[in-house]
Amino acid sequence: MDSSEHGKCLWASFLCFEQVQGRCVEDEIQTLRQVLVAKERHAAELKRRLGISPLSEIKQNFTKGWHEVQCSNAYLTASSTLEEVGRSDAYKRTQETLSQAGHMTSAAFSSMGSAIRNQFGEMSSNFSMHHSLSMPAMRNSPSFKTFEDKVENMKDKVMGRSNGEGDHSATSNNTPF
Repeated sequence: MDSSEHGKCLWASFLCFEQVQGRCVEDEIQTLRQVLVAKERHAAELKRRLGISPLSEIKQNFTKGWHEVQCSNAYLTASSTLEEVGRSDAYKRTQETLSQAGHMTSAAFSSMGSAIRNQFGEMSSNFSMHHSLSMPAMRNSPSFKTFEDKVENMKDKVMGRSNGEGDHSATSNNTPF
């Protein structure tokens, strides 16, 4: 046997050995899969006997995850920062301003609702509702003008203008808003 034949024979032996090893690894993987499936079944049976449902597992996982989030550095840092912001003067002033704006807006809408109810009450006594809505003369009636002025004043209050400021050309050219 010369060296080239000997090399070919070694190469064939090596390939055969690799194939056998590959089959052995595949067999081990298959065995491990079967063992894993059997262990998963056994674990599911134990959980069933203990009364542990999938829902309770999800709840437990969620609780554990939330606890881990609360203990994380990012959460603790953000929480600390938000507490500091909440104690700051700028935050308190902003909170007070927004609260006042909310109260003013609520009062404005309440006032506007009362004005609308009163004006429609007045108009319904003078005209039938169907007839008055279709009449251009309704916009020129004293009731409508009064209502229009109240809405304009309310708009000015909400927008933050005082009585003397702003453009009131809307009332002068007979447009409601």
